[in-house]
Amino acid sequence: MSVRVSVNGSPQELPDHATVAMLVAALTDRPDGRGVAVAVAGEVVPRGAWGHTTLTDGADVEVVHAVGGG
Repeated sequence: MSVRVSVNGSPQELPDHATVAMLVAALTDRPDGRGVAVAVAGEVVPRGAWGHTTLTDGADVEVVHAVGGG
């Protein structure tokens, strides 16, 4: 089974019981989450909760990467 979510406005299909941590690992080259922020349904998910925050069908997820520069 799978769940369908919107990630930064684009539809994504994820395995059933996918967590925020799994999504971040799949989308970024930063599996530890450094420089990444995630919001689900407009609520920021603390990094410590990523591993047990399960994404549900229809969830609206925003993943933001910090960009350094000068």
